[in-house]
Amino acid sequence: MNAVTANAKRASAFLTVFLKEVRENLRDRRTIVTALVTGPLVGPMIFALLLGSMLSRELDKAEQPLHVPVIGAERAPNLIDALKAGGIVLQAAIANPEQAVRRQDTDVVVRIGGNYAESWRKGEPVQVEVIFDSSQRDANTSVERVSRLVEGYARQQGAMRLVARGLSPGTAWPISVARRDQATAQARGVLMFNMLPYFFVITIFLGGMYLAIDLTAGERERQSLEPLFANPVPRWKILAGKLAAICTFSCISLLITLAAFAVLGPFVPVDKLGMELNLGAHFAGTVFLLMLPLVMLIAALQTLVAAFAKSYREAQMYVSLLMFVPIVPSLLMAVFPIKAKAWMYAVPLLGQHLGVMGALRGDGVSLQQVLYCLGGTLAAAVVATLITAHLYRSERLAISG
Repeated sequence: MNAVTANAKRASAFLTVFLKEVRENLRDRRTIVTALVTGPLVGPMIFALLLGSMLSRELDKAEQPLHVPVIGAERAPNLIDALKAGGIVLQAAIANPEQAVRRQDTDVVVRIGGNYAESWRKGEPVQVEVIFDSSQRDANTSVERVSRLVEGYARQQGAMRLVARGLSPGTAWPISVARRDQATAQARGVLMFNMLPYFFVITIFLGGMYLAIDLTAGERERQSLEPLFANPVPRWKILAGKLAAICTFSCISLLITLAAFAVLGPFVPVDKLGMELNLGAHFAGTVFLLMLPLVMLIAALQTLVAAFAKSYREAQMYVSLLMFVPIVPSLLMAVFPIKAKAWMYAVPLLGQHLGVMGALRGDGVSLQQVLYCLGGTLAAAVVATLITAHLYRSERLAISG
């Protein structure tokens, strides 16, 4: 009977701390705004608006008439007609095309050589220069469009020359390469959404950040941590209640973000590029499952880092630096594209990144990969929690300054 009563008191202590922290932070406007409004909603809105604007602009460039300065247009009237048929609007020649593209006065300039007409009559190869600046990413669509039209005209004229000599056009191309892309419309979208997992991790960070800082450094600064530790309750019960409160806010923040992406996803015009973006219930469920142990790990790390700080402001600075860590897997996968192996799913953050990208690609995540991801991150979360619990046993933690 005494054992049952003791267990009930311990459970009651955990629940009391948990409810106390939740109630207090629900009254804190800064925590509510960061955890439930700006943190989970700003990311999806920025993602949808920027991506939608970028795609719309690129599609407009691909479909609307393109103004291109052409030098020596009078030397190749047939080529000019082909360019006009492809939606190119000729502009007057400019004196210094190289400087013009570097200064971004124009995306691309076409220059037709002075010996074009003579070489063409002799049946010799002629050169048409497409001048552009490859460092200007905004000009890529225009350059590709002009290059495709010039190369298409060149192939057409080459075939006509062969026919005029009684030869089949296929003589010049004895091998025909048939490219069969096995990527689905959903898989092609992954190339554009490589940073999507970062938004989910940042949401978890922001969801519990101010709570983690306030529950350790904040309470110590207000000198309310020492009376709390004076209660006849095991320190780990107090820590468990605080971590549960942090995890609750982080999970709610993550759910809001997933819902926001599901709502905003259909408004991104990826279908016009032959891609598909499915951020619905199945995707959201997979992401939430993969992120659950990461919520625990981040909560423990934020509490641990905040415990080392001497003031609220110092803790805020330290914990804010942690937000740069989640971007590492996304950068690594973008710079060094590697084939995912089973053990990689057991690495915290990297496993979540691979799992989210697999779900986004439409391939799904296998049971083995899910277990590796959950197990590896959960083990790291336990280690971080034990270290934090050890720090909570120190009497110096409750002393301000």
